[in-house]
Amino acid sequence: MSVLEVEHLTVRYGAVEAVRDLSFRVEEGEVVTLIGPNGAGKTSTLLGLVGLVAARGSVRYRGQAQPHRTPEALSAQGLVLVPEKRELFASLSVEDNLLLGAFQRHQRRESGIRADLEWVYTLFPRLLERRTQFAGTMSGGEQQMLAIGRALMARPKLLLLDEPSLGLAPLIVREIFDILGGLKREGIPILLVEQNARMALGLADRGYVLEAGELVMEGRAQDLLHDPRVLESYLGLRGKEAEA
Repeated sequence: MSVLEVEHLTVRYGAVEAVRDLSFRVEEGEVVTLIGPNGAGKTSTLLGLVGLVAARGSVRYRGQAQPHRTPEALSAQGLVLVPEKRELFASLSVEDNLLLGAFQRHQRRESGIRADLEWVYTLFPRLLERRTQFAGTMSGGEQQMLAIGRALMARPKLLLLDEPSLGLAPLIVREIFDILGGLKREGIPILLVEQNARMALGLADRGYVLEAGELVMEGRAQDLLHDPRVLESYLGLRGKEAEA
């Protein structure tokens, strides 16, 4: 079953089309990545998908059309975005930021919020160590962990991640992707927008390659990871180097 089906998505900023006629899908339990260079339309795709910018096209989430989508309404249905800029509450503690991720669940009087908080602390021990610290005083990597942890507190049925590796040191990127691998093993579907094509394709089941707002390639992630065009254009390797 498709968790997400997007057909003919077009995102426009004034007279400029950032994304043109893009179609893709995410199935239950899989990780799908959108890769491509800066300006390819990856982030614009996510923003149009959740209703943060104007977009045309069909979006179906868990079989239901979403013609008047907003981030709040989609989050309530379990489609949760971790934005590129993280958008944490800098003057609140780590734990308060996490609990705000479950705000809609609290309003619905759902149970299990405290148990989920402990689960997030298990995934991110550093957040447990810093649970009373103001979010704005944390490092970039810790803030990224907090942003993902906050999204998980909403119990996502589909997690959207926008450039989780952006600006982070290689060791922190590896730690983040190891955690995403754990979420994949737990069956949480993920739509990953990422400029680090090697890391993204190493994690994903399938991938879509964007250039200048258009889809230019798609396929199994492992096939794309070894495709000469992807190796040269996005991984900086030529044929003989890739075989080494």
